[in-house]
Amino acid sequence: MEKLLVSVQQAINELRIDDIRGLVQQCLDENIAPVDIIEQGISKGLELVGRQFEDGTYFLADLVMAGEVVKEAMPLIDAQLDPGQVNKKGKVILATVQGDIHEIGKNIVGMLLSANGFEVVDLGVDVSPEKIMTALKETGARFVGLSALLTTMVGSIKEIVDSIKEAGLKDTVKVVIGGACTSERLKEEMGADAYGETAVQAVTIFNKFSAQN
Repeated sequence: MEKLLVSVQQAINELRIDDIRGLVQQCLDENIAPVDIIEQGISKGLELVGRQFEDGTYFLADLVMAGEVVKEAMPLIDAQLDPGQVNKKGKVILATVQGDIHEIGKNIVGMLLSANGFEVVDLGVDVSPEKIMTALKETGARFVGLSALLTTMVGSIKEIVDSIKEAGLKDTVKVVIGGACTSERLKEEMGADAYGETAVQAVTIFNKFSAQN
């Protein structure tokens, strides 16, 4: 069992998209639980990719490719997965702020969060504060991830944070920002709760917030 799960980790870490379905199917054939394949195989493989990204061995294109490898495997797992088996850490609303249409970074964060047990509600790009507030009320999510690459659009972050405060949700909803134009200083200026420089850091932050709730 452990050997097969390590093989899944390695296939993801080595970006071997042609091998991943066969390895996951072997795990299923050996009666390894789908949730164990996710937690001990896929998630740990993505952690390895994340480390290589952070130390400069891998680049953005490699992170995107790792996401494609995981996508290739997930239909096999989803078909066998009992939703109740997955330890959901909470719902995360993801969005690229209004006026900005960049989404690669956001999509990578979403993929990593899903693989780490979060339920991701991806609102897409050019998302208004009103749409985010509606999603918060409809889903009951406790976490919001905002992506912004364009400096001219950072005001949207403040609007969203202010809207959350006005709705009386600031104590229960955590806002994490990321993207090329964001920084620790901008987090303070906008009133957000955390800043993630990379997709991997963002997942670490959401894991920490989830553990505190």
